[in-house]
Amino acid sequence: MTDLLNTLNEEQRNTRANFGKTCMFTNRIVHLIEEGIEPFSILVFTATNKIASEMKESIIKLAGNEARNIWMGTIHSIFAKILRFEAEKLGYISSFAIYDTDDSKCTIKQIIKSLNLDSESYNVSYVLERISMAKNNLISAEDYLNNTEIQQADQTSCKPMIGKVYMQYNQHLRNSMAMDLDDLLYNMNVLFRDFPDVLVKYQERFRHIFIDKNLNAIFLQHIVIKKIAESSNYSYSCRNNLHTT
Repeated sequence: MTDLLNTLNEEQRNTRANFGKTCMFTNRIVHLIEEGIEPFSILVFTATNKIASEMKESIIKLAGNEARNIWMGTIHSIFAKILRFEAEKLGYISSFAIYDTDDSKCTIKQIIKSLNLDSESYNVSYVLERISMAKNNLISAEDYLNNTEIQQADQTSCKPMIGKVYMQYNQHLRNSMAMDLDDLLYNMNVLFRDFPDVLVKYQERFRHIFIDKNLNAIFLQHIVIKKIAESSNYSYSCRNNLHTT
C-alpha cells in the first residue's frame, strides 16, 4: 500500500491521528477502501448511532464521499433498514412504524384494560418484559400460548393471561403496520429463515463486517449477524481501545 499520509492535508492527518483514539477498525475500513473495496460491501455495527455518525464522518474525510455508502449503525437501525427494503415479503409496507418502549407500554396498558385485568397484577413493565423475552427467544404468540412450561410459569405467577395480551399486542402491531424493537430482531430471523434468496443477497453484498465489542448483542442478534457473516470477512474491534481480535 502506498503511504497515504504523504498525500493528506492537515485536516486529514488530524482525522487519521484521531482514529486510533476512537476505534481501531476505522483505520481498517479506510484501508479497505484505499485497496479498492467498494464501500457498499462494508457493514459496521456500532453501540450507538451517534458513534456511527461520527465514525462515518471521519472516514468520509479520508476516503471520500463514496464512503457514505457504508452501512453503519446500531443493530436495530441496520435491521430496520433491511426490513424496509424487504417489507413486502413479510406483509408490511416499507414505511412501517417502529414502536419505542413507551409506545409498547401504552399499547399493552390499553390491552390490559380492555381485558379487564388487574393493572397491579399485570404490571405493564413486567408483561412487556415477558413478551420481549419470548420474541428474543423466537417464541411467537401462538407458541407462547401452546407452550405448557410457559403457561405453567404464568399460572404460578398468577398471570395466566399474558399469552392473550401478547397475542392481542402482536395483532395491534400488525394492524397498525408497526414493529416494536424486538420485532426488528424477530422479523429479521423470519426473513432470512423463510426467504433464503434474500439471505444470500445480503451475504453476497456484505463482504466485510465489523462489530464493536462494546455492543452487548443478545442471543438473537448474534444468530442473525452470524447468518449474514457466513461468507464475509467478520471482524470484532474495541472502541476506545487499540487492540483487535
